[in-house]
Amino acid sequence: SSGSSPQQCFSFCSSFAMALSGILTEAEIAAGLQSCQAADSFDYKTFFVKVGLNSKSKDELTKVFGILDQDRSGFIEEEELKLFLKNFSASARALTDAETKAFLAAGDSDGDGKIGVDGKTAFSKR
Repeated sequence: SSGSSPQQCFSFCSSFAMALSGILTEAEIAAGLQSCQAADSFDYKTFFVKVGLNSKSKDELTKVFGILDQDRSGFIEEEELKLFLKNFSASARALTDAETKAFLAAGDSDGDGKIGVDGKTAFSKR
């Protein structure tokens, strides 16, 4: 069979969750996901505050960025942002197009349609 198997995603997702758990608590992650269960209710500022990302050090934010940057391009593209919540919980929903675009616009400092590591730290501090 071609494509990525659920097993691969599982090991990726669980290694992501493990990496994140060193930075965020389960309670923080749960609170963040709770705040945006309905479609179009995701607000990155609210989410970042709920999961405590707004109070993390630059190093910790850079680690989180590295986890979100799934293809290791040094940027978080629209496709990766769409699945942002799934990084925190495999059962979380994908972001809607409107949410993804708003999130992207907030972090895309130079208008190239993706978020570089600087943009990530910039919009978490806003």
